[in-house]
Amino acid sequence: MPKCQFIDPKEARKNGEIKFTPIPVNQYNRTIQEERKNFSDDDLKRIYHDMRLIREFEEMLNLIKTTGEYQEVKYNHPGPAHLSIGQEAAAVGMAYTLTVDDFIFGSHRSHGEILAKGLSAIHQLPDEHLMKIMKEFFEGSILKIVQQNHTGNVKSLARRFLVYGTLAEIFARETGFNRGLGGSMHAFFTPFGVYPNNAIVGGSADISVGAALYKKVNRKPGIVVANIGDASMACGPVWEGLSFASMDQFNELWEGDMKGGLPLIINIMNNQYGMGGQTCGETMGYGKAARIGAGINEDQMHAERVDGYNPLAVIDAYKRKKEILKEKKGPVLLEILTYRFSGHSPSDASSYRSKEEIEAWQEQDCVFSYAGSLTQAGVCPEQDIKDIDNDIISLMKEMLQLSIDESISPRMDMEANPDQIGNMIFSDESIDKMEDRKPDVLMPLADNPRVRQISRKERFAFDNTGKPFSKMKQYQLRDGIFEAIADRFYKDPTLIAYGEENRDWGGAFAVYRGLTEALPYHRLFNSPIAEGAIVGVAIGYAMCGGRVIPEIMYCDFLGRSGDEVFNQLPKWQAMSGNLIKMPVTLRVSVGSKYGAQHSQDWTSLVAHIPGLKVVFPATPYDAKGLMNSALQGTDPVIFFESQRIYDIGEQFHKEGVPEEYYEIPLGEPDIKKEGNDITILSVGATLYRALDAAKTLEEKHNFSAEVIDARSLVPFNYEKVIKSVQKTGRIIITGDANSRGSFLNDFASKITDLAFDYLDAPPVVVGSRNWITPAHELEDSFFPQPHWIIDAIHQKIVPLQGHEAKEKFDEATKIERNRKGI
Repeated sequence: MPKCQFIDPKEARKNGEIKFTPIPVNQYNRTIQEERKNFSDDDLKRIYHDMRLIREFEEMLNLIKTTGEYQEVKYNHPGPAHLSIGQEAAAVGMAYTLTVDDFIFGSHRSHGEILAKGLSAIHQLPDEHLMKIMKEFFEGSILKIVQQNHTGNVKSLARRFLVYGTLAEIFARETGFNRGLGGSMHAFFTPFGVYPNNAIVGGSADISVGAALYKKVNRKPGIVVANIGDASMACGPVWEGLSFASMDQFNELWEGDMKGGLPLIINIMNNQYGMGGQTCGETMGYGKAARIGAGINEDQMHAERVDGYNPLAVIDAYKRKKEILKEKKGPVLLEILTYRFSGHSPSDASSYRSKEEIEAWQEQDCVFSYAGSLTQAGVCPEQDIKDIDNDIISLMKEMLQLSIDESISPRMDMEANPDQIGNMIFSDESIDKMEDRKPDVLMPLADNPRVRQISRKERFAFDNTGKPFSKMKQYQLRDGIFEAIADRFYKDPTLIAYGEENRDWGGAFAVYRGLTEALPYHRLFNSPIAEGAIVGVAIGYAMCGGRVIPEIMYCDFLGRSGDEVFNQLPKWQAMSGNLIKMPVTLRVSVGSKYGAQHSQDWTSLVAHIPGLKVVFPATPYDAKGLMNSALQGTDPVIFFESQRIYDIGEQFHKEGVPEEYYEIPLGEPDIKKEGNDITILSVGATLYRALDAAKTLEEKHNFSAEVIDARSLVPFNYEKVIKSVQKTGRIIITGDANSRGSFLNDFASKITDLAFDYLDAPPVVVGSRNWITPAHELEDSFFPQPHWIIDAIHQKIVPLQGHEAKEKFDEATKIERNRKGI
């Protein structure tokens, strides 16, 4: 919502038309002879070598999957192997001009892209650099294996390293590039610029946008390529990623050297099929995928269709498109026309396509037709081609033997170390800043108007007599979050924040108010209303080395970013073998007052997913300390904030919320009120209703409640809760999430298990009703109220003299509601 951009109705209402320019289709037409002035003969032969190596690698896997044998080496591989036989020219052409500073992201069908990019890197890197990479990666464990029986030069050693590391990863060996935790669909090797491949169709699209954003914001060399398939053009992450990547603000609002588009190529590997669906003529309507560029921006994304059966045509396209990116005119859309001879996977018999079609493409096989053109042009004799083939077959057989030898290439020993995978879920690191350089800011933090305003507030809610200060004077929960984030912006130069209405408005709930004056556009900006891309871009930004705070305006909108939150954000640290860090703090506000689609507490959904830390502070002191800890770490944190209490003052930390920096460790609950007769464990804003219930219990029933604020759901240290239950013998667990499937039940189960001997009654859960969230006027019948907690104690734990329950917690009611599913 930048005020500097005036939307003139006179201009907006003018008649006219939208004009499009022609999109080039397969326009490369040079011969090998003509290209010999641009490529040495060795270069031209290397292109064949790389294609042939990829072909042999994929055919070897195909034979292993279908016959259990390759070159008389027997092996059974039950895992996936989505092959790209037929697509070799597209992969090698894509990788040929790229350096290790250029990052590629791929799909489930990306073995060829890994190998092509790796072989390109090996060719370009000096021997010393290659040796350094191999010696340092996993302390040289892969290098020691591939050095066995090797007699060639450093580059031939590196080729063995690449093929072995990829194959061992596919076979789930601990000596694979990602310790066997990535596997066929997720393998990658960042030292060569190969970033995660993605088993979710289209999953790399918005993540690659984040990688390009990282390069732009942090002034890093190189470009980013997202290798996605034609069928992925139906996927939400692709369209949201394209929308994010093409934002006008890059050219209209970002300033100085930040002005200009992202260094990104969306590379559509169009092999004509999405599993068994034919994209052109059946499941898509674009005809040629390059057409899509016309709908994205005025530059039509510089879209082009290229003959991906000719590696030189692809190389030519990349040379030209990289020049566009150097001029900061990205992003670019390339459709690389290719074809896969194999089915979707080796178990796919390709019954959905004709034998004639496959044979027609095989007659023009990119590998062998290119080899023929080399000999025909006099680049090399046929014997050279045969020598290359034999060398590759020998290499493949040897690397296969090494990768399946249990004594050389073991899998993780889960019996010796049962928690080995669990120990890689989180990095649990503490890092002030992801890079050591001066942050881009617009003013000293102390001069910021919001900082000055907060400095005049009362950091404890009550005066010396116990009387509360006015809301305007109280240091509020939103102030605690602001202080932590503002502090980190001035510490960590890589930190960026974005979401819907984050900049000029200061965020929908005023948390960011004041940051617009403090930060340039490239560090705090508005994003499209595209929750999937908001999270997906953050993932790509973080995995490349940056720290990021994306925001989801309402908890309910997590559903729009489901794949990114559930399938991407939590998993890449572990799937990388803990090589990649994920310093993402996803701010999510939990609403009320706005009904069924804007007022849900979905903490239980994200707490269920391994790989996410989940935090829900309810006080200004906790909000600041927990946000500091989240931003100091390198793990993904879902940071919930209740809209009910953004304006609440600090009622517990009597010294007030410190101005200086402090951290509260994630996972440590806090006793907000001491008591002896019952423990109440609360999550989020329900804390204040629990305290109201505790007050009533004490005043009316002389019944003392100890109130514990969970503060975090994942991780969670039960020791303080168990100690409380040892004292009280009873516990109520309450929060605003729907009761059914709630994490509150997980708390109850764990407490029963851990504190069974101390309990006088089973734990009782008091959550929201299993309905849609009603309008504000009816919310008291939906969310837990203080009297609900008292009613539950009275009916399920200990009768309270003179109390008459309104809310039913008896067995008959519970059975009937569950019978109805409500």
